[in-house]
Amino acid sequence: MRLYMGHLIIAVAIILAVFLAAATVKYKFKSAETITVTGLAEKDFVADQIVWTGNFVRNGFDLKTAYEEVKRDEGEIKRYLNTAGIADTNIVFSSVNMNRNYEQKYDPNGRVIGSTFTGYNLSESVTVASRNLDVVEKMSRQITNLLQKGIELNSSAPSYYYSRLNELKIDLLAKASADAKARAESIAKNSGALLGDLRKANMGVFQITGKNANEDYSYGGAFNTTSKEKTASITLKVDYQVR
Repeated sequence: MRLYMGHLIIAVAIILAVFLAAATVKYKFKSAETITVTGLAEKDFVADQIVWTGNFVRNGFDLKTAYEEVKRDEGEIKRYLNTAGIADTNIVFSSVNMNRNYEQKYDPNGRVIGSTFTGYNLSESVTVASRNLDVVEKMSRQITNLLQKGIELNSSAPSYYYSRLNELKIDLLAKASADAKARAESIAKNSGALLGDLRKANMGVFQITGKNANEDYSYGGAFNTTSKEKTASITLKVDYQVR
């Protein structure tokens, strides 16, 4: 009888050990299961800052005369900008850049045999940064009228920026997180499981493209400055535990 009881106890112990081991393996396996999803958020917005740049030059053999002409051009440009409604605080002129120009001479075999000085080239740039987009846009389209005064001005297209990018990014992250959770919950529900705790989250690339523009996304993040109306987007890759 004692021998029988001993065998019975051993058998029960073995069964319990196998059961506990199986339960432990099942628990570890289940706790290791995760759902990985990527949430996306987009938002259209309008730039609230504009930057315009123009460059003007003067050429001549006499350095002093060429410099005086550049400074006169600077004064004319400043007056024009003020008349267009742009304050001095929004205007920045660069220092004057000077280059000596030379024309190389060649022999019949195409070898350089010397050079001739052809005069000085003096250039300067002007930058306007403002939140009055309409005024600067109108000015940038009409400033080439200064060519009629003999000012060699090259006007670039305006660039557009947004002053509240950090707030925009935080808002998009919250929306991308909610989108990722909704996706994960849908997958878990269709799989007959319950969504557990968030295990990991990695922010993807923050992109700014022109609204309705056919722009390619960049691995490092596109940053459009040519469009006034823009679209910001962000992705968020998250891992959820499954219960």
